Amino acid sequence: MHSRTERMAVARTDPQRAIRLWLAVGGFGFIALPWYSAPQAPWLELFAGLLSDAQGGNGLVQAVLFGRWWLLLAPLGLACAALALQMPPGRRQGNVLLACGALVALGLALTGLAIRDKGWAWPMLQSWGELSVGQGGMGAGAALSFVAGLMLLSIGLARRGLFRGDVFVAGSVVGCGALLLIFIVWPVTKSLAAAFVQEDGSLSLAALWTRIANERIWGLGCFAGKANCGAGWNTLVLALLTAASTTVLGTMMALMAERGNSKLQKPLRALALLPIITPPFVVGLGLILLFGRAGVANQFFAWMFGVEPTRWFYGMFGVWIAQMFAFTPIAFMIMRGVVQGIAPSLEEAAQMLRADRSRTFWTVTVPLLKPGLANAFLVGFIESIADFGNPIVVGGQFSVLSTEIFFAIVGAQFDQGRAAALAWVLMLFALSVFGTQRWLLGKTSFTTVSGKGDAGMPMALPPSVRRTVNAVALPWIAFTVVVYLFAFAGGMVQTWGRDYSFTLKHFHTAFSFEWGAYGFALTGTAWDSLITTVKLAGIAAPITATAGLLIAWLLARTEFKGQGGFEFAALLAFAIPGTVLGVSYVLAFNVPPLELTGTSAIIVLCFMFRNLPVGVRAGTAAFKQLDRSLDEASLMLRASSSRTLRHIVLPLLKPAFIAALIYSFVRGMTTVSAVIFLVTAENELATTYIIGRVGQSDYGVALAYCTVLIALMSAAIALIQFVVGERRLGRRKAAARPLPIATPQGAT
Repeated sequence: MHSRTERMAVARTDPQRAIRLWLAVGGFGFIALPWYSAPQAPWLELFAGLLSDAQGGNGLVQAVLFGRWWLLLAPLGLACAALALQMPPGRRQGNVLLACGALVALGLALTGLAIRDKGWAWPMLQSWGELSVGQGGMGAGAALSFVAGLMLLSIGLARRGLFRGDVFVAGSVVGCGALLLIFIVWPVTKSLAAAFVQEDGSLSLAALWTRIANERIWGLGCFAGKANCGAGWNTLVLALLTAASTTVLGTMMALMAERGNSKLQKPLRALALLPIITPPFVVGLGLILLFGRAGVANQFFAWMFGVEPTRWFYGMFGVWIAQMFAFTPIAFMIMRGVVQGIAPSLEEAAQMLRADRSRTFWTVTVPLLKPGLANAFLVGFIESIADFGNPIVVGGQFSVLSTEIFFAIVGAQFDQGRAAALAWVLMLFALSVFGTQRWLLGKTSFTTVSGKGDAGMPMALPPSVRRTVNAVALPWIAFTVVVYLFAFAGGMVQTWGRDYSFTLKHFHTAFSFEWGAYGFALTGTAWDSLITTVKLAGIAAPITATAGLLIAWLLARTEFKGQGGFEFAALLAFAIPGTVLGVSYVLAFNVPPLELTGTSAIIVLCFMFRNLPVGVRAGTAAFKQLDRSLDEASLMLRASSSRTLRHIVLPLLKPAFIAALIYSFVRGMTTVSAVIFLVTAENELATTYIIGRVGQSDYGVALAYCTVLIALMSAAIALIQFVVGERRLGRRKAAARPLPIATPQGAT
């Protein structure tokens, strides 16, 4: 009997193991699982009809008993791939696997698109004759067979010499590329194509130009005495202001957290993350309670100085402040990992060459922050142009493209073509910033974490920098506390503006529970939405973080054809408003081959791919600091790429992983625009429940619910950080006071 170590060694050296694995997966999907989906039917009922039912039957039953002959492409391709097991690894085996895998994956995809429940979906196929039977949406069996075909195809590419012959890299690129194509590119393309459709249904490039080339989008009336410029210019200027300010604030908070007073680090991290764990309209509501026409600030100035209250806060300034609250924590999470990764030895080397701390900071530390600064700016810019919650709440007459798109979709006009045309403009903005970022960074190396030991002590901030950071970041954090105190207070008073007496009735309405004749029961009106939201966000978050870092690793450590398009697809979900993404999912997944509308799966997928770019950008910034020699040393010792990634790279990416995990979870808990069209009565989310209460003017229950969400997500963040842990780089903590640098006598 072989030992476990011997068996693992044999498995790693067996070149045919991956082929056998995916052949087994594909065969299992074709024979042992229902081929088509039936969202409303219990799983046990589906399996009961596995060998006989037209809806729950497996692939073989569907093909043989019910005349769906096209499904035989799957077993035919798998049988073809099985022949490759008789061949030695090489280009010949690769050609066979490539052809057979494509037969399975592309065959299922094309027949799924071409054949709907009533026959042919494409009119040009009618000449082949009518189909006696159609097909519904693909289920678990079809999904497994499709994935098996993709993986066999990727093994074929590796055998042909692509991806340096690495099966894991090939499978990762093909698998992630397929996910991006299916769940981002396809639905977004299907939605954006409406920009070229004229009223009579014909396609025309002129239709796009007509919808965007007008005064409402590009007007410059604000320079001629009018209230506002066009929505396009408003969006661009606001996004640049938001991206710049959030990047600066996030960097200052990261420097304070990692290089400042150690006693402030934990409170600072908790307060800096507070805005991101709150539904976006709560920040706007808190700001209105402070600066609105009847807000505390206006009432104070009216009482003290006799200043007439106005709506001065509503408009571009108010939206800018609200977006700074909302998006600064994202920049903080990105920059904190980058600041942690700076090698103290580089700063110590500069000081040994008699550079003072100020010169070292500006010539060594700041240049090493460039990848993080660029990524934080890009994420802040894209978040700003895609945001519509804050402009809706505090924008007043200030129009941006996201609100124009929102009203085009949900208004009485339902002009999908105009919404798609405006989304094209947002994509152009995002691509311009993305291209500028890549041009500025170029191929410059920012490696600071290598295989060499570095137990140096991070340099304390220069006095001038420390004073500036404290003067800007501390008041901002105090301002954050004030805004949230108002939001918390709103859920604990009888009626805001009239009766400020303390009460917990709003919490009781939403989250009451009791022991009855039948045991423990959740009787509050908000429990169902809270449980559903936690469940779906909890499923999506780890998948999103893992996929984001895997894609970042592929972009940073591998080279392959189409890499630019691969990266663009990974960021595309951020380049369009969440509302457009939600509508895209409804249009794309309402019909076969993927019928997901009305299910919880479509909400999970929307969470995943909407939040995926943050994990990609955080991982990309972190990878720029890791020396390639770490990967190469592991590979030279004959570790596989997957083993190197798991045991060498991932432990050094804990800050980026935590950032992606936290962001994915809390955004799943608080998102509005992307899922507003996807929720159903069975899958109501926390944010849609809150919006419903606000629509009924029940602000007490809405704010009480927000308070519970904040407490819940704070606990979740603490748990995530405890479970994942911190990255250990073998460095000492900064001293409370900087150590003096010895200089020769007489030196100045």
